[in-house]
Amino acid sequence: MTGLSHTAATFIAQHAAWAGLALGLVTFGESMVVVGAFLPATVMLLAAGGMIAAGVLEPISVFGWALVGAILGDALSYWLGRRLGARALRHPLLSPHHRLVARTRLLTRRHGVASLFIGRFAGPLRAFIPVAAGMARMPARHFHLANIGSAVVWVAAFLTPGYLAARGVSAIPASTLIGVLAGLGAAAAAILAISKLRGWRPLPRALQTTAGCGLRVAPC
Repeated sequence: MTGLSHTAATFIAQHAAWAGLALGLVTFGESMVVVGAFLPATVMLLAAGGMIAAGVLEPISVFGWALVGAILGDALSYWLGRRLGARALRHPLLSPHHRLVARTRLLTRRHGVASLFIGRFAGPLRAFIPVAAGMARMPARHFHLANIGSAVVWVAAFLTPGYLAARGVSAIPASTLIGVLAGLGAAAAAILAISKLRGWRPLPRALQTTAGCGLRVAPC
């Protein structure tokens, strides 16, 4: 655990009443373009899962705040991408990360809405995918549905291992473990299936342009 992660975990353990809000702020920041590369939200969620198992934190508050933060962070990044369009690539905060941006745009071009789910677990690319979706003018309804669904899976996926590690897998009924794994699997499958339905196709044909044009709505 990094110094920042350790400090944050200590604060949360000592101020349980503020733990939910603190985690919400961390997941919000981790979901923001550029800022997310410097915030250890995944490590914090694992630690929080362990604290829930120990009875230090209240699970509903932690899950709810972390979920809201993750959703709002991606939504704001998406809005910035839609508002700035291609100008976002020339922004001083994004220009130093041109390689990450290029990889993110390629992922979004290939997988469309499904990239929002993939991006939750894509490490350094994660915070750049919502802004790329906004630049590509992904329909807002499609984005927000995938954003909410993928956030539920992401938060649960990182709280659960911490909880299981602290509680001890052998101490948890098999039916509970099967239910948790089945729920996560079903949610992931549902999101990926929805992304394949008509109306959830990757991106409009107008966006399948040359690499030099990038993800633009209008032809070059």
